[in-house]
Amino acid sequence: MSAMNAMAGVPRTPSPSFFHHGWPLSSDDWDAQMLSFLSKGYRVVAHDRRGHGRSEQVADGHDKDHYAADAFAVAKALDLKNAVHIGHSRGGGEVARYVPRHGEPAGRVAKAVLVAAIPP
Repeated sequence: MSAMNAMAGVPRTPSPSFFHHGWPLSSDDWDAQMLSFLSKGYRVVAHDRRGHGRSEQVADGHDKDHYAADAFAVAKALDLKNAVHIGHSRGGGEVARYVPRHGEPAGRVAKAVLVAAIPP
């Protein structure tokens, strides 16, 4: 039996998908994509960046460093490892900052997808 055939019977746990929204949107804007991924067995996560959606309105910390740190706090609290981070617009910039600062050193990023992103 080939290695490929032997692996076919082993259930595989897909990487979680972490969605980062654009400005001035919220996590709700990923609903269709999240439902699609969820229906295929993926764990999905989206957060409202500080000052957006259901997050607290704060006067400071509106920069990519703070946004990346906030996303890391969510990933750490949920113990997400080897996640696929998907960012649109400013969320793509958040992902671009998150990966080198918080993702790779902690083993929390498998891949990054930047969609019409505004990188740092």
